[in-house]
Amino acid sequence: MSDLEVPLTERPKRKKIWVDYFVNFRWIIVIFVVLPISFTLYFLTYLGDVKSEMKSYKKRQKEHDENVKKVVKRLKERNASKDGLVCTARKPWIAVGMRNVDYKRARHFEVDLSAFRNILEIDTERMIAKVEPLVNMGQISRATVPLNVSLAVVAELDDLTVGGLINGYGIEGSSHIYGLFSDTVVAYEIVLADGQVVRATKDNEYSDLFYAIPWSQGTLGLLVSAEIKLIHIKEYMKLTYHPVRGSLKDLAQGYIDSFAPRDGDQDNPDKVPDFVETMIYNPHEGVMMTGRYASKEEAKQKGNKINSVGWWFKPWFYQHAQTALKKGEFVEYIPTREYYHRHTRCLYWEGKLILPFADQFWFRFLLGWLMPPKVSLLKATQGEAIRNYYHEMHVIQDLLVPLYKVGDALEWVHREMEVYPIWLCPHKLFRLPIKTMIYPEPGFETQRRQGDTSYAQMYTDVGVYYAPGPVLRGEVFDGSEAVRRLEQWLIENHGFQPQYAVSELNEKNFWRMFDGGLYEETRKKYKAVGTFMSVYYKCKKGRKTEKEVQEAEQAQLETPYAELDP
Repeated sequence: MSDLEVPLTERPKRKKIWVDYFVNFRWIIVIFVVLPISFTLYFLTYLGDVKSEMKSYKKRQKEHDENVKKVVKRLKERNASKDGLVCTARKPWIAVGMRNVDYKRARHFEVDLSAFRNILEIDTERMIAKVEPLVNMGQISRATVPLNVSLAVVAELDDLTVGGLINGYGIEGSSHIYGLFSDTVVAYEIVLADGQVVRATKDNEYSDLFYAIPWSQGTLGLLVSAEIKLIHIKEYMKLTYHPVRGSLKDLAQGYIDSFAPRDGDQDNPDKVPDFVETMIYNPHEGVMMTGRYASKEEAKQKGNKINSVGWWFKPWFYQHAQTALKKGEFVEYIPTREYYHRHTRCLYWEGKLILPFADQFWFRFLLGWLMPPKVSLLKATQGEAIRNYYHEMHVIQDLLVPLYKVGDALEWVHREMEVYPIWLCPHKLFRLPIKTMIYPEPGFETQRRQGDTSYAQMYTDVGVYYAPGPVLRGEVFDGSEAVRRLEQWLIENHGFQPQYAVSELNEKNFWRMFDGGLYEETRKKYKAVGTFMSVYYKCKKGRKTEKEVQEAEQAQLETPYAELDP
């Protein structure tokens, strides 16, 4: 009998508390408060984007330079002995990620970056987009797709910002070719702790800073612009839906085979699709999706089906893809920009928990145009009790694991959490000239497993978002303990946990999961210690007192990194 077939320990029933009833009827607040305000904010943001686009590139750059000077001036006003650590003026609930940003409850010195939300330039000759950190994915795809160019990696949710994807974690269906979002950046403009403005690239004097910024959560300096790689695209995405059935290991192998040639020819565009995505709907069924860019002429040929998934009344994308389990493999053409943002309206499948009936045709037709609710507003309308409830009864985690271990990861999630659907998306983890916070397994290039190349190991994101099976059945479930076991499994399997998620790691285990050598060196070299909070304390769950943060910062100044975790 395999581990998967071993019956789960029967859990006792959980007694309901008042929070359960509030959560069950939270849809009332969402419909009458969150959705109208969200729609208004989306509309006002859109008008601001249009206003920005009407300005010349020269004027936008001039405004950018003036705003950078304001940031420098503000930093120089700080009295290191009296003022707290530097953080942005953005309110804690604004962040899209689900972790509590309680670090801002400690004494801090605010720097306002709210003006940095403009596309500064789209250079179709150099194939570079220069943007400010608060530019989001919806904004930049509106500007680039009509030009038949796009960012190499476009994260699916409209609200995700460039700064968040660089300093945190960004992945998309093209990451098996281009890597994570930060791998497509060619230059950063950073304001350092002392107010110096520098441009960091992989081959200039700030190359160490260039490699240290991804995953640093803004703790090395303040990002004020980035230059990001563009690629040529076409008007449509030709998407093939392929159902697979069997054990979780069978589903994992079907997923790997959908984009990784068994002969190892991973760089051959004829064998490797432009986009890859898989959704596992239950322990025995999944749908593999592969996409290739297609011209308007090809898409409109007789017999081809065009599906504009962006209309508000259309079925949610993950439910539409699930129909392949009944009707078998099929192909359709989706307008490219609509494909990029296919999960925005329903927030993958989280929308089903937020509004249980929002996927019904009547709701989609009447009120679907109000979707999605802004995650920041959802967080703003929940008190601490609700927030803690979600941390215990709800999972939003991404597991980054070597591709060959995806089957093991799926079985682990099934045993420990029973969360479905599960999202799978591969990405190259490049071997860089300097060791960064996340790095491939040693010796991967000699193993050359399916999907690997000589210069990058293929990893995969296992996206686990929803209420666990025990919670849906009304059984006892310890969310904090489940996350601790998840993090230990990742450490043991050379995996990584994106820092947007709720983490239970202590400091020692945090630095077992991530490599802190380069990070600590650049923190000290560029005087970030004592000015910006360390990445661990910024990600740590729970409230941080001023004393706790100050003691941690002082320990960093006095203790060599090697002594932290021998």
